[in-house]
Amino acid sequence: MTLPTACPASGSVKIGSLRLIRLLAVKESLRELVLQAVQSLVTAGTLPADLSLPAFVIERARSREHGDFATNLAMMLAKPARAKPRDIAQQLVDALPASPLVARCEIAGPGFINFFLSPQAYEAEVQRVLDQGERYGRSAHGAGRRVGVEFVSANPTGPLHVGHGRAAAIGDCLSRLLHATGWDVKREFYYNDAGVQIQNLAISVQARARGISPDQAEWPEGGYRGDYIADVAQAYLDRETAIADGKEVVGAGDPENLDAIRQFAVASLRHEQDLDLKAFGAGFDVYFLESSLYAEGKVEETVRDLIAHGHTYEEGGALWLKSTDFGDDKDRVMRKSDGSYTYFVPDVAYHLSKWQRGYERAITELGSDHHGSLTRVKAGLQALDAGIPKNWPEYVLHQMVTVMRGGEEVKISKRAGSYVTLRDLIEEVGRDATRFFLIARKADSQLVFDIDLARSQSNDNPVYYIQYAHARICSALRQAEEKGMPFDEANGRAKLARLDSEHEQILLGELSKLPEVLETAALNLEPHLVANWLRELAAAFHGYYNSCQFLVDDKDLRDARLCLALATRQVIRNGLDLLGLGAPESM
Repeated sequence: MTLPTACPASGSVKIGSLRLIRLLAVKESLRELVLQAVQSLVTAGTLPADLSLPAFVIERARSREHGDFATNLAMMLAKPARAKPRDIAQQLVDALPASPLVARCEIAGPGFINFFLSPQAYEAEVQRVLDQGERYGRSAHGAGRRVGVEFVSANPTGPLHVGHGRAAAIGDCLSRLLHATGWDVKREFYYNDAGVQIQNLAISVQARARGISPDQAEWPEGGYRGDYIADVAQAYLDRETAIADGKEVVGAGDPENLDAIRQFAVASLRHEQDLDLKAFGAGFDVYFLESSLYAEGKVEETVRDLIAHGHTYEEGGALWLKSTDFGDDKDRVMRKSDGSYTYFVPDVAYHLSKWQRGYERAITELGSDHHGSLTRVKAGLQALDAGIPKNWPEYVLHQMVTVMRGGEEVKISKRAGSYVTLRDLIEEVGRDATRFFLIARKADSQLVFDIDLARSQSNDNPVYYIQYAHARICSALRQAEEKGMPFDEANGRAKLARLDSEHEQILLGELSKLPEVLETAALNLEPHLVANWLRELAAAFHGYYNSCQFLVDDKDLRDARLCLALATRQVIRNGLDLLGLGAPESM
């Protein structure tokens, strides 16, 4: 039997050494031990030589009474070994190599193996945190492969609303998670700068430039009514310069030149959106214009390829895609009888460009209202016969955001006219609180943004609670110096065995979770898992801080506790960075 490589970084280090524990995350070290036990049973003939190792899990125990970790391997091996799961579990336990990592094992239920870690295991994890610093928790799972993450992709027709804010928070955090797990990440913004909505923007600005207001009968049907339209119109008439994507567009000043108005309005609103995203801490590597697909003939080229591969037909004067051949519930019109294309066709051309640009993975973050278009885009990509995988691209869909203040829903913004803007939230509660609240729940869950809670400086406010833990640690380290009790980190590292209280053990367990949380969040594209874990870590630290005095006369104990605090500060900072949040040193 050939076992999978569990820990290539371990080299020739023996499994029983404390040094190995410091090289590997606890979970990886346990997996290495278990694999060696399996190999021993194969060598002894207890397990068949041609055994194909099943997929098994090692996960955190749900309660401390059941140990620290558990595995289901014995139950997975029962059938190929033709033995009872509990018997296999006992044989695995007996074959486990001796290790300072594990204090004892117990067999539970139908055959789970529960691992109780030794104090040295968590002491080694503190050492690992302090050794690796900002690299703690990160991995090379992506192996430098390229992934494109598209998010926000708002129409340049007005200020960004809170839904765009949620998209920005999710997309930016996904990018951070993937980068932290070894992927070459390209952040991408797709500008929908063609079509009916851009035309509505142009005629809205033109109406304002002509002196027509939204309350007049001459106001165009479907026109945008927010105050920002008047601002853009005035800037156009004043011949101001709008800068978007490094290009300058000067207002012509002529209210009858609709094409000039369109160009200026799009550039102005792109610039405003860029400023809002910059203030929000969301940046991009690629800005892709929908209009470029038409200008460069990419839409026509994509349609020709689909026809050439035999996946289209004409009916009723329209061109149809045989999307039912690729899992759609019905065929879709690509080109209408008037010669114009339906909206999913340029989406197919755009995603084809991602594949051609070398994106091994493409992840698109969208509002849930786009759900209906996903299948037809994937069908179009498959119909191109270009070697694109069936599950490509991947989608993350977010639900709507409801903004509340004083127990009542906030629905409008004076500047936008009909919705709450991202800028409104940033100005109300600050960037960090806005980002955290927009990322704190799973993307496909509806989210209530409570402005009053986000502004409060209390333990009920999760972002305040987490950042306060970081600030508290900074304060404790400063106080040690001020009170003539300088922190000796080397001594603290050597005396970590003194950390034996219940609160210390709980905190040690929580801070060691970051590598697993990061890996799971990146794998499942669920950044809210990091936010949830940070709250648990902060709660563990605050409980520790409130129950144990740090600056005690016993130097060894003091240094050990400050060492734990220092490691906790580093892990909190790493977690906050994954969410794009600051780590204040005082509050």
